[in-house]
Amino acid sequence: MEGDFGGGGDIRFAQQGRAGVIVLDRPAALNALTHSMVKAMVRALAAWQADEKVRVVLIKGEGRAFCAGGDILDIYEAGRAGRPPIGFFADEYRLNAAIARFSKPYVALIDGVVMGGGVGVSAHGSHRVMTEKALFAMPEVGIGFFPDVGGSHFLSRLQGHYGMYLALTGERIGQGEAFAAGLATHAVDSAALAGLADEIAETGDVDAALAALAARARDVPREKDAASLDAIARHFSLSTLEECVASLSQAAEEGDGFAAATLKTIAKRSPTSLHVAFRQLRLGAALTMDECMRMEFRIVNRMLANGDFYEGIRAAVIDRTKAPEWRPASLDAVDPAAIDAFFAPLPDGELKL
Repeated sequence: MEGDFGGGGDIRFAQQGRAGVIVLDRPAALNALTHSMVKAMVRALAAWQADEKVRVVLIKGEGRAFCAGGDILDIYEAGRAGRPPIGFFADEYRLNAAIARFSKPYVALIDGVVMGGGVGVSAHGSHRVMTEKALFAMPEVGIGFFPDVGGSHFLSRLQGHYGMYLALTGERIGQGEAFAAGLATHAVDSAALAGLADEIAETGDVDAALAALAARARDVPREKDAASLDAIARHFSLSTLEECVASLSQAAEEGDGFAAATLKTIAKRSPTSLHVAFRQLRLGAALTMDECMRMEFRIVNRMLANGDFYEGIRAAVIDRTKAPEWRPASLDAVDPAAIDAFFAPLPDGELKL
């Protein structure tokens, strides 16, 4: 039975056996989320939460991506026209919070690119199943934005300060690294995914289906070695962004190749975004999911008025120069008061969840 939740032709809903199934269906756009897709998912989850026939929700993407994020070109054009799409982010953040509080199993079947908004519709679910085709990243600081969609919550809770590393670098990682870090709860082969989905839908027993598959699955090696993980834990545990960068700089001067490469990556990111991301993760570690979403809504209201966001998208997507001109151009030129302003209460009221 098809669900009538809207979203146009960009997203499909169905009830298959005991499962409510969501298929993100914009393969040419790597399943990037539109506002109508987000609102349709909110309606579907509310209906399926109340439907006793639905015991589990499955979400997957059509084509070679799970979901590469939000539709940043639409966001860019609306913002440039003086109509920043704050309503999109309000609804997206409500969806992220709804997934986190969803009381039934919510299973993301990630068989390709998962970034930004795609992470937001998967990371907060009970089960995150990644295949060898998965490619995870929260690359927002590279476009003058910040790791939102609940990044404050889930990144800040990864062991060994790994989330701070991902937030400040935008590093892309694969199945093995995501599984070891706890971003994925299960690692399976892509060829087994369709059968897994069918079994879950037929039985409604997610854990039994995954346990049977896990017994047959190959061991998935981690991509980073122990020395790199130790370095991440050491450098990214420090209490300020400046201390983190200074620690990396000292290690690089002493011949540490990992530190040098990491420092080079961070140097390409928006200085303002780096300061915001560092603070949001430090604060997010002590906040509930709902509190994180309210904080991120404060940030996004200011970020959509910040020049770095539009410059970052111009350089990455519009002109494709890959050479954004950040303002301010260096970490030490960023005014602390300007960063405080991103986190200040909203004069027109906070996000209602």
